[in-house]
Amino acid sequence: MLVFRRIKVFQNLRQIHLRIQLPLFYKVKTVILPEVELPKSAFIQVKSARFRADSIIRIQNRIEFDTIDYILGLTQRDISTTKKDKDGNTKTPKYKYEDWGIMGLAYCPGKSCIVSSFRLQHKNSAIYLDRLKKVTVHEFGHNLGLPHCPNKKCVMTDAVESIATIDHATLALCEVCQSKIN
Repeated sequence: MLVFRRIKVFQNLRQIHLRIQLPLFYKVKTVILPEVELPKSAFIQVKSARFRADSIIRIQNRIEFDTIDYILGLTQRDISTTKKDKDGNTKTPKYKYEDWGIMGLAYCPGKSCIVSSFRLQHKNSAIYLDRLKKVTVHEFGHNLGLPHCPNKKCVMTDAVESIATIDHATLALCEVCQSKIN
């Protein structure tokens, strides 16, 4: 079972689309929990007012529910993390990557992820909603154990620091990724 945990209020259209998208995509049941505030302990002010995504998913991960297996947090607030290189060190230049604004973050595998609409905005609401669906499906895919995919059309491709990557990916898993979750 998957939980949408509303952290900030989303318009009903967005909730409906996301509540429908994940059950169709991954064959999971969804539940929308009451809204909660972002944890104050996750707030930082380095480059701008942001919330640390790694702190949020760690806090969500500690929540215990009898009938819920995953928590997917949704927010409109800006979120960030520290971007690391393949050796686990902060990428350089450090000033750029110590507080790196992101669209989502998830444990891979795990039971917790966070998605922010802050960096997904577009004047065309259809493009905005498409981006939100793709990032949500992508982050939950990580919870299911899917890593980033080299196929640039697969929804599990790495955004590589560009919203254009999300726009060019399809809202679908490639055959390789699909076979990993079947």
